[in-house]
Amino acid sequence: MRHTWRWFGPIDRVSVGDAAQAGAHGIVTALHHIPTGDVWPVEEITRRQEQVRAGGLEWEVVESVPVSESIKTQTGPWREHIANWQKTLRRLSAAGIRTVCYNFMPVLDWTRTDLRWTARHGAKAMRFDRIDFAAFDLHLLQRPSALEDYDATTREEAERRFRDMTEERRAALSRNIGAGLPGSADGYSLQQLTEHLETYAGIDRERLQRHFVDFLAEVTPVAEQVGINICAHPDDPPWALLGLPRILSSAEDYAFMLGEVDSPANGVTFCTGSLGARAANDLRAMVRQLAPRIHFIHLRNVRREELQTPCSFYEDEHLEGDTDMVAVVAELLAEEKRRRAGSRADHQIPMRPDHGQEILDDLTRGAQPGYPAIGRLKGLAELRGIERALSHATYGLG
Repeated sequence: MRHTWRWFGPIDRVSVGDAAQAGAHGIVTALHHIPTGDVWPVEEITRRQEQVRAGGLEWEVVESVPVSESIKTQTGPWREHIANWQKTLRRLSAAGIRTVCYNFMPVLDWTRTDLRWTARHGAKAMRFDRIDFAAFDLHLLQRPSALEDYDATTREEAERRFRDMTEERRAALSRNIGAGLPGSADGYSLQQLTEHLETYAGIDRERLQRHFVDFLAEVTPVAEQVGINICAHPDDPPWALLGLPRILSSAEDYAFMLGEVDSPANGVTFCTGSLGARAANDLRAMVRQLAPRIHFIHLRNVRREELQTPCSFYEDEHLEGDTDMVAVVAELLAEEKRRRAGSRADHQIPMRPDHGQEILDDLTRGAQPGYPAIGRLKGLAELRGIERALSHATYGLG
């Protein structure tokens, strides 16, 4: 695999040089300061490439070119936004970039109730607490139809939890859940979140899927034409939230997406953390099923605290948690071997150590939540060790 590292640009407390010292081969980044829906200016793409090169690496993967809410709801300037997405793909291709990650999650790109929860040994990790989330939905956001989405036991637990919360905790919970895409300045107040939710009135799972296919039908031919692999990130977490539908949470969801727009350029960002939060997802089997269309890999581990879905979970160490990381990496290496045998140009799949617990000096650095220097260095070292051992022992890749 090609070892990459997410960098949020000049605002990032972890530098490109740090990534190089950690063992990364390349950088994953995006132009977070460009408003969603706009075309990425050529000069800004060039500037970001120069910033990465100054640290000794190359910009290899875009994560993400955001898909606007207008595209997802097919309202307002959604056709213009699709045209701008196409133009951005052409400009990225001209700059030599061949992999573009994105997601189609409505309103909230990822959701956690805690961004720095205290885990074992004092490390800090991101966490999703099912009861805290219900307390937010029922008592802070006060979403009109929220009562219908929770059983009586959950509603009672959420009421007790909310009653016992300090005002400081309530404010932090709202900030955490309303946080925008990592690296961006976006974020929602309670009022703004309510307004965004209202734009999805009447949009159920089937309709959102149709909008997704419409988007793919427009952008995939351009991606194929300019030699870019586009890859959809799964829902995080992989279940419905706040009455919003989710459409990339399972193997069946991805099979539908890939079947509806059947192009080699239309592919998957395989995130073991997002998909691993859903107990029904067999990640090793999913890699085997989706392997030819996996264009980008996020390797991280979560620990589910309950058996049901939705569940509470936290970001565990890369080799801990509920995902058998050795088995998943073995499947990915097997796919790379098949690609080499078939002379595929994209035989080496870019991977990044996703998230990481804040440990040691991370605890005072103040990096983006989930993206510490030492926690990810540790994760990358462990993943690299698995890959090297399997390559020699099982596949003889050397």
